Amino acid sequence: MIAPQRPMTAREWGLLLLLSLLWGGSFFFVGVAVKTLPPFTIVAARVSIAALLLWATAGLTGADPRAIVREAPALALLGLLNNAAPFVLIVAGQTRIASGLAAILNAATPIFTVLIAHFVTTTERLTWRRAAGAALGLLGVVILMAGHGALSQAPLWAELAVLCAAAFYACGSLYGRRFRARGLAPIEVATGQVTAAAIFLLPLAVGIDRPWLGPAPGWDALAALFAIGALSTALAYVIYFRILAGAGATNVVLVTLLAPATSILLGVAVLGERLEARHLLGFAVISAGLALIDGRLPRVLSGAAGRLRVTRV
Repeated sequence: MIAPQRPMTAREWGLLLLLSLLWGGSFFFVGVAVKTLPPFTIVAARVSIAALLLWATAGLTGADPRAIVREAPALALLGLLNNAAPFVLIVAGQTRIASGLAAILNAATPIFTVLIAHFVTTTERLTWRRAAGAALGLLGVVILMAGHGALSQAPLWAELAVLCAAAFYACGSLYGRRFRARGLAPIEVATGQVTAAAIFLLPLAVGIDRPWLGPAPGWDALAALFAIGALSTALAYVIYFRILAGAGATNVVLVTLLAPATSILLGVAVLGERLEARHLLGFAVISAGLALIDGRLPRVLSGAAGRLRVTRV
């Protein structure tokens, strides 16, 4: 059962920062691997490594193989929505755009989630606050994608690919909620979905990329593949669900704001990437929209107004 909203402990803050490093680092690792490896190969390796590690540690995490097999068809659809499709779109986009920009575009996922939820659920209708936050977030996306022309080095299709990945994540998040009612533990859902994604993607990597025909990848690319599968996928899922169970969904969404910052810093420091001023402005506007959607921004403003009234009195 997911815990209600409450302040996070120091340990949970530490886990959240670690998760932001792992998920923000995934864009960095892709940025390293994509220099020498084709997209389907990168994504197939990512989900295959993650699936092998999650199955190998099922005894420690408590994942029940029988439950995963029982829900295999539904988990296959979730693996397509939440792993296979968005992972491929992100890697394809990162063949032409910086890892930091990809992470910022991916931060629009909660914006898409609240918009789609309004139309496909009866319990998550848009309130004025959510609608205003979504509008602010979409304005941030517009700022990010504005300015394409002769001087722009980021092709529009690459940015749209990552933005489509965010929409897939939103659909996967909404679809994945049904597994709680079916009695599947979160770690079983994670194991099942990455396994399904591996089954989808391995034939595509073999049939389309044919990686054995290309140049042998260097140790940096191989290390990036292992890191993105073992750390940014398998370990990240374990940490994510631990935070979710303890601190609640509202707190764990903070990783959406922290991960792009991690990716930007790694991309600039290690890969020599540079972001335009509009990218940072767009990220700031998207962050404000997310803070408005989950209620943090109104609470902060209300608290500041209350302190100001007390000071005046």
